[in-house]
Amino acid sequence: MIFRGLGLLALLLFYGVYFGKMAMQKKQGIQTDHIAKGGKRGRLLRVEMTMKAATCAAPVAELISVFTGISLLPVFARYTGVLAAFAGVMCFAVSVYTMRDSWRAGIPEHDKTEMVTTGICAFSRNPAFLGFDCMYIGVFLLYANVLTGLCTAFAIVMLHMQILQEEKFMADTFGSEYEKYRKHVFRYIGSK
Repeated sequence: MIFRGLGLLALLLFYGVYFGKMAMQKKQGIQTDHIAKGGKRGRLLRVEMTMKAATCAAPVAELISVFTGISLLPVFARYTGVLAAFAGVMCFAVSVYTMRDSWRAGIPEHDKTEMVTTGICAFSRNPAFLGFDCMYIGVFLLYANVLTGLCTAFAIVMLHMQILQEEKFMADTFGSEYEKYRKHVFRYIGSK
């Protein structure tokens, strides 16, 4: 029962931050959700559409797993999952706070944002995605079963594909400033 409560709390906090930030930006007239929108075509459109499907399927699978209570892992692994899930919540919350009005979901091809390299972004080029990954892995450890495992793996792979698309966009948009940043800060975590 404790794992169900902790799992639901982690999901509530994580998606509360996600949708709360979107609502706050909408009040300011900022279009946050750019996933598969704005006339995108080709590989970018395919990646964003598939990523959106993966990131919608993952929380559904997680909720099913939480409510059915099916887990194939021992208690120690499940507590590790709690820590990973809450680390994901914190990482994501700090990242959207650090990025402030430059945070977007998807690539904003026609929306000018600032490049953020301070705060958590000084240690990760993709802290929001790192938060997603920690959250997904954490809930998987809490509720290790085939459904959650497949959805978690699919979502993490698709988020990585999105990162690759965003890195190309950032290099094209910010040029040498982004290249310098990329040489000093790792994709997921760490800096030189």
